Amino acid sequence: MTNQHIEWINVLSTRPSLEGALDEIAEKVEPSWAKTANLGILFVASAYVSEYSRVIPLLREKLPLGLIIGCGGGGIVGMKSADEVLEIEGNTAISLTIINLPEIEVTPFYLKAEQLPDLDSSPQTWIDLVGVSPEKEPQFILLSDPFSSRINDLLQGLDFAYPGSLKIGGLASSSATGNSSGLFYHNQNDPSPDLYNEGTLGVAISGEIILETIVAQGCRPIGEPYQIAEGERNIILKLATEEKFRPPLAILQDLINTLDEHDHDLAQHSLFLGIARDEFKSELTQGDFLIRNLLGVDPRLGAIAVGDRIRPGQRIQFHLRDARTSAEDLELLLTDYQQQKDYLWAPVGALLFSCLGRGERLYGKPNFDSQLFRSYFQNIPLGGFFCSGEIGPVGNNTFLHGYTSAFGIFSKSVL
Repeated sequence: MTNQHIEWINVLSTRPSLEGALDEIAEKVEPSWAKTANLGILFVASAYVSEYSRVIPLLREKLPLGLIIGCGGGGIVGMKSADEVLEIEGNTAISLTIINLPEIEVTPFYLKAEQLPDLDSSPQTWIDLVGVSPEKEPQFILLSDPFSSRINDLLQGLDFAYPGSLKIGGLASSSATGNSSGLFYHNQNDPSPDLYNEGTLGVAISGEIILETIVAQGCRPIGEPYQIAEGERNIILKLATEEKFRPPLAILQDLINTLDEHDHDLAQHSLFLGIARDEFKSELTQGDFLIRNLLGVDPRLGAIAVGDRIRPGQRIQFHLRDARTSAEDLELLLTDYQQQKDYLWAPVGALLFSCLGRGERLYGKPNFDSQLFRSYFQNIPLGGFFCSGEIGPVGNNTFLHGYTSAFGIFSKSVL
């Protein structure tokens, strides 16, 4: 295959053997083109977990990529052909994205949890750790171990040090059998290990490229927004209504009683809380909320426990999630993106970080999110994986999500 004038490709193999899958991938890529590439991004199905240590050595035998980051996943997303994207869940698959853009600079980094500064450290401490100046306006791709990376601290630190930069990525995952996850790394300028089982791998990409994100949390609001009047840590004790302060559980019970039969049933198992991220926006809409799990209630106090820290003054709204809502949410976000797109920048490639709880488990059919994305971006190569947690922005901050599909869309200037 000739790739000389191509800037971004994704290739997918579903062959049952690791070596056979890597052979098929290598057959689709011109070695001389791969040698000049900026970056390879590799997602490997956890079905190959017993052979993870062989992945980078075998791939390097077949393709001379100078820089590779990647991870294992319980499901893999990639281009079976130029016109067909597949989501392979719980089976053998390898997806390799290769970027060859001479106008960009790629800086890799690997961080263990114990290397992360305290959250009260200066921005410069974080900049020194990553090794990239904010003046370069870098965009970040992050791949983390789900158990040992202190990912929330890392995201806060990167937002602090690089407030104008977008961050996208996911936590490595395994199949339902619970196999261990893995992080893959090769840097021809750094004799580091090929495989990690902890920490975070990342790249900072700067130069003539922009990153835009679509973070589809798959929920719709019900009822009205309320302001937290009293709460501590992750416990909401009182909400402000027009008349008085009321326990959130009482408000929720009243709300559930007003729902139709479908939503009433849905609220029994798919009820979430949205926390507004823009404190100054007067009219809140579906994409303005960070969706978090409801962890439990205290009937005595009427309090609700949430899967995140809260504070008085924040606005919240209850949300529901199902397959129909998830589909409508993603379509709404894709439509909004197309309507607001700056056509001085043309997409060249995209990455998808989707929750293990989406895909066929949610929709009852395969390839839903990726095919919907491709219906809006027909000629854009898409690669990705199903994550144990998805990284992407809501408002001006970056968060770790669940049940989400986070797309990173990379564009270059058409001028």
